[in-house]
Amino acid sequence: MNMLYLLILFVGPLLFGLYAQMKIRSAYAKNLQVASRGGITGREAAEAVIRSAGITDVKIIEVPGELSDHYNPMTKELALSSHNYHGDSLAALGVSAHEAGHAIQHKVGYSMMTVRQTLVPATQIAAGVSNFVMIAGIFLLSTAFGGTLLLVGAFALGVICLFQLVTLPVEFDASRRAKEQLVGLGILSRDEMGGVKETLDAAALTYVAAFVSALGSLLHVLLMLLGNRREE
Repeated sequence: MNMLYLLILFVGPLLFGLYAQMKIRSAYAKNLQVASRGGITGREAAEAVIRSAGITDVKIIEVPGELSDHYNPMTKELALSSHNYHGDSLAALGVSAHEAGHAIQHKVGYSMMTVRQTLVPATQIAAGVSNFVMIAGIFLLSTAFGGTLLLVGAFALGVICLFQLVTLPVEFDASRRAKEQLVGLGILSRDEMGGVKETLDAAALTYVAAFVSALGSLLHVLLMLLGNRREE
């Protein structure tokens, strides 16, 4: 039973996370080498997508790093890594259109994105305190104070788990919008979409892995609390 417990809550999520990271890096590297026939850069694609949605107040900027692309609804900045900002590959266009999809979500008031943004402050606090509280709670588990700390840790992990859960439909919807817009605007032809789909699907897997990891940690703490109460 202990081995099964270890496999489900620790080894399973860890291996899944490693697989997801390997998958996105492999898919991205592969499709980064495949140039689109139209020769449009990621920046141009992102601009075309947001302009088609009537968005004129979002600034597209270049940021360092690989796969550091993101959309910031607070500053209305769509940040693209250098490979995607200047590149005309299928990977670059897919990622750029995906981030533009987030800008469209913001404009139309997509409900899950609104919920996600509402959870950001609480999630940042929870992420900052969860590890410390959990470690202290484990060491002091035999005391009443240790149980209280674990309870606080469980609440923090619950917030993180909820954030990761809400992130899933936000990311899936942004990818759906990206695929539709790339074809609808004539940026890519349908026979080029295989590389885009492969890249975005692999990226989506990393968010699923993040949720599974958070859920595993939460279940671990809840089981510890349950076991501690039974001993009492």
